[in-house]
Amino acid sequence: MVIENALVIGASGGIGQALCKALAARGVSVTPLSRSRDGLDVTDEQSVETVLGGLDGPHDLVFVATGALEINGHAPEKALRQVSAPGFMEQFAVNAMGPALIMKHAARLLPRDRRAVFAALSARVGSIGDNRRGGWYAYRMAKAALNQFVHGAAIELARSHRESICVALHPGTVETPLTAKYAGNHPTVTPDQAARHLLGVIDGLTPAETGLFFDWAGKRVEW
Repeated sequence: MVIENALVIGASGGIGQALCKALAARGVSVTPLSRSRDGLDVTDEQSVETVLGGLDGPHDLVFVATGALEINGHAPEKALRQVSAPGFMEQFAVNAMGPALIMKHAARLLPRDRRAVFAALSARVGSIGDNRRGGWYAYRMAKAALNQFVHGAAIELARSHRESICVALHPGTVETPLTAKYAGNHPTVTPDQAARHLLGVIDGLTPAETGLFFDWAGKRVEW
């Protein structure tokens, strides 16, 4: 895939920064957006509409690299007794609703006459079929909801953008502040490595694979 223009949401995060750098190294014109620099709050639709409304397209790639694992002191739950309503609401706002709002207001920026990709960072723990350890209820559920959104949005987008690809991507365990406390014995990769892997996956996708969930190596992840 030849990417000429890319929009990266969450560009101040570890993976977001690395994606911007990797795309720029390819000669891609990158528009980086973040909350810290641009005031883009993905949990506030007015913010999303205002910031994205100021952009002109087309963008061959819209990549949502936002996400959070521990929000306002709500860590991943190890037991049912740790489940809380505020924890659920915050996880869904950031990890499910946020990317959905981005898609709502960024779809107009995708070209209709050629291949275009909307990608959102998901996580393998959002897979229901792959869940063998339990726990992490709110985060798992929010990512599962994101996956469902991506699948549904891909169906609608394909009606107006026939060559579009809308996917959820698992980057692996990346060495970022988000994972620092939870990586454990899992093998990790640097943000730069993760960015190269993710862009490699995107390069190989076809419109026939829209609406699916892939890991960093391009392998399908079960729902």
